[in-house]
Amino acid sequence: MPAQPLPSSAPTSDAMQAAFDRLCDAQPMLIGMARAGDVIPGMRRDLVLHAGPPIAWEGMASAMRAAICGGLVFEGLCDTVEEAGRLAASGRIAFAPAHDHDAAGAMAGVITASMPVFVVEERKSGLRAYVGVNEGLGKALRFGANGPEVIDRLRWIRDALQPLLQPALEICGPIDLKQMIAEALRRGDEVHNRNKSATSQFFREIAPALVATRAPHDEIERALRFISGNDHFFLSLSIAHAKAVSLYVEQLGAGDIVTVMAGNGVEVGIRVASLGKKWFTAPASVANVKFFEGHGEQEATPTMGDSYITESIGLGAFALAAAPAISSFIGGTVEELIARSERMREITVGEHRHFRIPALGYKGVPSGISVRKVVASGINPLINTGIASRIPGVGQIGAGVQEIPLGCFTAALAALDQQS
Repeated sequence: MPAQPLPSSAPTSDAMQAAFDRLCDAQPMLIGMARAGDVIPGMRRDLVLHAGPPIAWEGMASAMRAAICGGLVFEGLCDTVEEAGRLAASGRIAFAPAHDHDAAGAMAGVITASMPVFVVEERKSGLRAYVGVNEGLGKALRFGANGPEVIDRLRWIRDALQPLLQPALEICGPIDLKQMIAEALRRGDEVHNRNKSATSQFFREIAPALVATRAPHDEIERALRFISGNDHFFLSLSIAHAKAVSLYVEQLGAGDIVTVMAGNGVEVGIRVASLGKKWFTAPASVANVKFFEGHGEQEATPTMGDSYITESIGLGAFALAAAPAISSFIGGTVEELIARSERMREITVGEHRHFRIPALGYKGVPSGISVRKVVASGINPLINTGIASRIPGVGQIGAGVQEIPLGCFTAALAALDQQS
């Protein structure tokens, strides 16, 4: 089926069409798991990857600092989070955006060398993307929680879960994430803040393979309970899928399609297909999201996370019309969800050829955010997000829909105009 460009003040250029075609036609496959230090380009033990654009330790949000401290304890570089804070501030630890290393992470997005990561390969190009295992909601490292239960869970994921999943993935063979995501949209996920169907599909795929490993029964049982009890398990795979797509689009080096949207709790940044790995940033903020009981805006960390790359390819907030049940988690009525995602058609190149929404007559999700369309229309791209507490150790305190600030796009447009 041919692409369906949306009305615009200017026709879609050949470069934009080529970039959009790559966005739709990419073939990301889950091919395995490994330790981050063994596969992520440039990864080493004294390097910590984080979400969003570049930021120094001194300027980081408290939630990101807390997550990094937990990561250093997990890595065995410190015994306590207090020691970890001193080490992080000493200059002996380097920090870099995960996106700059072909990786991505939810919320704080912390990745250290011995953390297990999923490996997703875009089959047409051989490009690979990496993402850590989702810990679940509530008190998790990505939300800035770093207590003993968090570290123990991370160690179990490294020492027990990865050694089970890695051979299981070899048994079942490469998993077609694009096909799973398309089916999840048909079943009521938007594959960012709602992953119930996608996680169930992965469970069905991996369970027989886990049994086939002949691992001890109690180890398999714990692994399956962990996956089935975590509706957000697939979020990591959705992020890695989107990252692999964006790498394939960026490889072309053409068009004004947004390939990355991310926040570090202080700034929000985007990257653009024809502008390489250059970041265009604006201050982060806290929007009118739905807070859990007992929490409020004064406790919230501004926009933070790499998972907004799912919106970059048309999922998440751009696919809200596919997921009416998410309204109970992020707030708003079903009609408002549909209106939000439909408005995104005004700033995108076209309808995705494979990701479709049954409730809208199987229209494709709006995909391919155009920098020029965003600036011309003044419409801010929407993102689904979780909210981390500013207080270290508390974890998640809310969820909802936020906007990517227009300043990112005006800065990118200026660079595009200079390039042309």
